[in-house]
Amino acid sequence: MSEIVSAPADQPVTLSEKTLGSIAELRGRYEDPRAALLPVLHVIQAEHGHLTLALERAVADAMEMPLTKVHEVVSFYTLFRTEAEGKLQVCICQTMSCMLRGARELLTHMRVKYGVGPGETTADGRLTVHAVECLGNCEAGPMAQIGDDYFGPLTPETLDEILEKR
Repeated sequence: MSEIVSAPADQPVTLSEKTLGSIAELRGRYEDPRAALLPVLHVIQAEHGHLTLALERAVADAMEMPLTKVHEVVSFYTLFRTEAEGKLQVCICQTMSCMLRGARELLTHMRVKYGVGPGETTADGRLTVHAVECLGNCEAGPMAQIGDDYFGPLTPETLDEILEKR
């Protein structure tokens, strides 16, 4: 909770009528409207790219719940981003089976060729690299999720080919 109190003041955000309509529709799907918080946060993140404190406040207002409840959810789940990231997310699996099959080389390649390591974004804002836990396809390791698509087995060369096409 101290993060909320000590966070720098954001400019207030007004959600669009379309977004407010989506929130109302999502809330209507659940007996307890608070259950819609996760899908609502996904909608807001898809629209804005990441969740700022001002957006959290706007969601809290629209959901008629305390800001602390919204912030707890945003700060708990790693699928919500609180800082701007690249247009394309490159998530490289770092679990044992992928590491044994070359994931470390993929991460090194991203550092050398694109100048970014895990948690970093290219200077042009095109790519953000993440080292993630299991992507659930160990036999195709090393694996990566690029955007919404999964690829594997990968080599630095096949990774470059995929990134060139996106």
